[in-house]
Amino acid sequence: MTAENPPAVPLGKPGDPQAVRASDADRDRVAEILGEALAEGRLDAEEHAERVEAAYRAKTVGELRPLISDLPAGQREQTPVLSPAAAPGSGPRSKNVVAIMSGASRQGTWRVGGTINAVAVCGGVELDLTEAVFDQQHVVINATALCGGVEIRVPENVSLRNGGSGIMGGFEVAETEAADPAAPVILVRGVAICGGVEAKPVAGRRIQDLRGGER
Repeated sequence: MTAENPPAVPLGKPGDPQAVRASDADRDRVAEILGEALAEGRLDAEEHAERVEAAYRAKTVGELRPLISDLPAGQREQTPVLSPAAAPGSGPRSKNVVAIMSGASRQGTWRVGGTINAVAVCGGVELDLTEAVFDQQHVVINATALCGGVEIRVPENVSLRNGGSGIMGGFEVAETEAADPAAPVILVRGVAICGGVEAKPVAGRRIQDLRGGER
């Protein structure tokens, strides 16, 4: 066989959607569905952590599909995940901070959407919301720590609530209620397995509203 005629390389079945490479948006969509299933009690904490880890390790949509196939939202997916294209000028449905055997952080002035997925697998995630801009009053942080840690810092004048649990780990949220009923409400939910999730307000750091005035 000459160099001009290299051996044929077997290819996947043409048009097979299962073999399509997964995008970050596809993985994020699955993580969002899993977070909803945890909150509804359809998955227990350990199942949720295992599936989220598998979602962010997935290479193709065929690997993602089984993770949600037994959930109601997964039944409604007519194609293997494949998130629809965002409309021009629209933001992402959720923000994701993922650390797998590494570290990841969000800090400084950044816009917080309605949902943040924080996943730490043998790594660490740091979320600093003390200088963030809140586009919505109600924010849900889905925190998953598997042999890792998630640290969350929020302004002192927001409401902070706990909706998570720890399995051979710690899930600690310093719950507070803001005096202003219009202040952001942050719910931290999820699970810590052989790891830790910690959320607490930072004294002296207060949220600024979009008009530039202090709440």
